[in-house]
Formats: sequence, structure tokens, C-alpha cells
Amino acid sequence: MAPKVLISDKLSPAAVQIFKDRGIDVDFQPDLGKDKDKLLEVIGQYDGLAIRSATKATEKIIAGADNLKVIGRAGIGTDNIDKDAASRKGIIVMNTPFGNMITTAEHAIAMMFAVARQIPEASASTHAGKWEKSKFMGVELTGKTLGVIGAGNIGSIVCDRARGLKMKVVAMDPFLSEERATEIGVEKVELDELLSRADFITLHVPLTADTKNILSAENLAKTKKGVRIINCARGGLVDEAALAELLKSGHVAGAAFDVFAEEPATENPLFNLPNVVVTPHLGAATTEAQENVALQVAEQMSDYLLTGAVQNALNMPSVTAQEAKIMGPWIKLSGHLGNFIGQMTDEPIKAINILFDGEASHMNLKALTASTVAGIMKSINPDVNMVSAPVIAKERGVKISTTKQDQSGAFEGYIKVTIVTDTRERSIAGTVFSDGKPRFIQIKGINIDADIGAHMLYTTNEDVPGIIGTLGMTLGEKGVNIANFTLGRSEAKGEAIALLYVDDRVPDAAINALRDTGMFRQIKPLTFDV
Repeated sequence: MAPKVLISDKLSPAAVQIFKDRGIDVDFQPDLGKDKDKLLEVIGQYDGLAIRSATKATEKIIAGADNLKVIGRAGIGTDNIDKDAASRKGIIVMNTPFGNMITTAEHAIAMMFAVARQIPEASASTHAGKWEKSKFMGVELTGKTLGVIGAGNIGSIVCDRARGLKMKVVAMDPFLSEERATEIGVEKVELDELLSRADFITLHVPLTADTKNILSAENLAKTKKGVRIINCARGGLVDEAALAELLKSGHVAGAAFDVFAEEPATENPLFNLPNVVVTPHLGAATTEAQENVALQVAEQMSDYLLTGAVQNALNMPSVTAQEAKIMGPWIKLSGHLGNFIGQMTDEPIKAINILFDGEASHMNLKALTASTVAGIMKSINPDVNMVSAPVIAKERGVKISTTKQDQSGAFEGYIKVTIVTDTRERSIAGTVFSDGKPRFIQIKGINIDADIGAHMLYTTNEDVPGIIGTLGMTLGEKGVNIANFTLGRSEAKGEAIALLYVDDRVPDAAINALRDTGMFRQIKPLTFDV
């Protein structure tokens, strides 16, 4: 059955066509997102939800989305999506961060020009038949210092455009390296220095706990007298009431805002103040950007639903279509390794340590790690997946560590998973053969070579004669057919293990019969999603 996607906001018809061309059943209801009750009523039917800003994917909506696998936001901001609820539910949240970068950056530059030359007020005055030429004295941008808070994708474009205007650019961004600062031609500074030096300040950071009110009343007071402030990023980054007071006092010479703490903004402390330019969240509002983000989200969602490729996900490692093709068997293997350990462990896990060797160490380790953790967590929650597993592990206080190394053995690459509990460590390793099939190659440090089947039986025992015969005869008597039989031991007369691939689930009667022989220390039936 084809995946089913709901588009509940206004998206380009070209995006709708992309879903159709890719063989996806698409339901285009551009006004549905405004009706949260109706959305809740129907959301359970869909595998994907494509939205803009009008749809609010709240915790309640997500709770009712029993089949939903992905939410795609045509645009950058995902404030209208409860990402924590989506992650717990195993739903990927993806956005389109590159489709409107140019448009948003250009809007910030346009707003900077507008406030520097008081263009909106001068236009309104002239339209009113006035000729107040002396009233609207502006300032040049050339030679002025622009302070950029956030030098990521959009911020770096603003820096480039500002340098083209012959402005001096200083930037504050904790993730901006000195090398990158040199590359984009800016001076990296701390926030206090930026505030004291900048003639213009523009913000280009997401709204997080760390950035909320980054221009607080205290920080605004540190700014240079006569500064002009531009915000085309996110409402809530600036204390709007404090800024309004500084505008009235003359300390701040002007402000240009496209975003507000409360939207839609019908009232705001900045409204109707002189030399304050305001627009209704138009940062991405160009025909080019709207088309770009709509097409991008349709392609991304289609890729994920049809091939498993993940792009621009906010709560899961991205996996390109090419990576998905190459890594598919390794992702399957990592899930099996985790699943084995999860089924074998009946006490709280304190830590998960994952070793990537050789070929495996050059792959997308975040995706492989997420798959491993998901495999482990399935033993306590069958609905867990690569999105929700890391969240569950974190909530349970499980520490996850990864190590990678060059090829160190006979295999071109392998993955080894070790879990730590209060009483023991348990490990298993596996590889992918040239035929693309995952294999277990080591359990508890004992080398083996085992196919992985949907139903398996794991046993441990002292290395003594008769184990093979006992297993074969006992299981045969109980109607269990063995497809593959793998043995391993630590040393002669030491600990030995057996891993059997069987046709069907091993019945309790067979498990009890094996226990009654007294020959086995541990007997554990296992299941795998193959």
C-alpha cells in the first residue's frame, strides 16, 4: 500500500505533484491545519504530514497520530511542532533550512536599509501630500559596524552582503571557529564586545532556552548609543518592552522587526513608535522561496517514506539516499546487535558502548548508533525506533559512548556492542558479508559465525560431549526444525555457546525439556525483525 501524506497548509501545487509522481497518496487540504479538532480527527490515517506555519502539531495532535512517521515543515522554523512529543512517538521532524536562506537574508538587509533611511515613514508622509525632506535624515551603511548574532546559514549570507556594502562585520556565535570567521571575512567577538561596538545589530539564531531574550533589558543597555536593531529571525530573542523604552529615550535610534514574541502581532510595544519598521513575518515571503521550500519538503518526505533516506531531520541523524543504500545492511546489523543484547538483559542498563571497526567506522555513526540503541530499547518498548530510542535512553540515564578504529582483524569492518549493568558487562559483535547479509561473529568474546533469523535459540554450557546431540534430539522431539546451528567456545572444557536459527518460535515445552537435562547454564529464545 502506498504511503499516505496529508498537506494541511497552503503549499505549491508543484509539491503536490511531486508526491503524486513519486507514487505517494497525497491529500491536499490547505485549510485543514487551522481546524485543530478536525486535524485530530483525521491525523491517524496518515504516514506523513506536510505543513507550513498555520498547522500546530501539538502534543495532543501527535498523540492521535498512530501511523505518522514524518512531519515535514516547509520552511526553517518548527516552533509550531512539539518536537519532544514527536521524538517520543518515533516521528521524524524535518524542515527545509536552505530553501529560504537567501530570501530571509535579503529581507534583513532590506530592513536595515529601511531603518537607516526611514523609508517607510518617508513614503507614508509623501503619500499624504507632505514634503518633509528635512525630517527624514538618514545614515549611510558604508563604514558602519554591523554586529551579527548568529553566523550560521542565513547569518553568513548577511555577513557576505554587508561586506559588499563596505560595512565592518563583527559576529558572535559560539559555534563559529576562527577559521570560518576568516573565511567569511568577519571578526569573531563575544556578545558584550559586539553590543558596545555595533552601529547596527541583526539577529540570526533560533529561539532556544539559551537565546531567549538574548537582547534582554540588561544587554540592550550595553549597546552603543544610536544603535539600530534588526530582527528577522525569531520572536522572543529581544525584550520588546525594554527596546521600546530605549527607542523612546533615544538611546536606540531605530529598529526593524519582522518577527514578534506573540504572533499574529496585532498589538506590540514597538508599534507606532518613530523609526520602527515592522513587517508581518515576511522573511521567507518571496515566490522563489515559497516554491523552493515546498518542493524541498515534498522531495525529502518522499525520499524518507519510500527509501528511508533522511534529510534535514531535527530529531534524527540525516541519512542520504546513497547512504541508505550502502548502509542498509549495516543499520539492520546494528539493530540486530542491540536487539540481541536487549533480549538478553533483564536489569537496568547503565551504559552502552559501541565500537566501529574498519569499514563501519567510515559510515554515518550517528545513524548506526541510533539503530543500535533502538534495538536494545525494543525489549522494553516494541514501538521504539531510531528517533525515539535516544530520547528513551536519555530519560533512563543511560550513557552512550562510541569508538571507531581502523581495520583490526580478518573482517573489513565490524560493530561491537557492549552494555554495562550494575552486575555485569555483555557484548556481541557482527559484520556484513559481501552478500549484504548481517552475521553475528562474536558473543561474550567467543568467536562464532551465525546467520540471523527471525527465530533463534541461544544456550550456554560447559564444553562437554553430547551438547549437539541433546539440542538436536530434544528440539526434534518437540517439533522444532533447525535451519542453522552455530557453536563456539572460549577454550577446551571451558565455556561454550550455541546459537540456533530455527523455523518457528521455540515452544515453552522445548525450553523446559532442555532445562530438565541439566546440561545448560542459560537457555534463551530470541526473535529478530529480519
